[in-house]
Amino acid sequence: MAKSSFIQDFKAFAMKGNVMDMAVGVIIGGAFGKIVSSLVNDVLMPLIGKCTGGVNFTNLFVTLGDGDFKTLEEAKEAGASVLAYGQFIQNVVDFLIIALCIFFMIKGIAALTKKKEEAPAEPAPAPEPSAEEKLLAEIRDLLKQK
Repeated sequence: MAKSSFIQDFKAFAMKGNVMDMAVGVIIGGAFGKIVSSLVNDVLMPLIGKCTGGVNFTNLFVTLGDGDFKTLEEAKEAGASVLAYGQFIQNVVDFLIIALCIFFMIKGIAALTKKKEEAPAEPAPAPEPSAEEKLLAEIRDLLKQK
């Protein structure tokens, strides 16, 4: 019986709207991440590299010990202790571009889903005056005439 209850509880949890929305978001986010990574690695970084004279950020490093290495791979193969700050720069650039893309995506979605401002409703016609109000209005009008 406990097993059946567990399965029912799990099914109820997994089928809630928020959980399904989150799952869809994670899947779309993974695909979006691949697109942005390609944008960064295949389009933007070569342009940035061209502007900076061919500097490859991921290959920037400082050797913390003895040795003179031309590339980060050589230093790692030799077992040298290195501070690979270039990869950090690359990750910061990736993050900024991803954040910018998400910002524009959210702005676009907000513009598409923005509800049109409803025009102010016309005021409702005044209700018909009661019999007493009509009688009082007649009396008022008669008094004004005298």
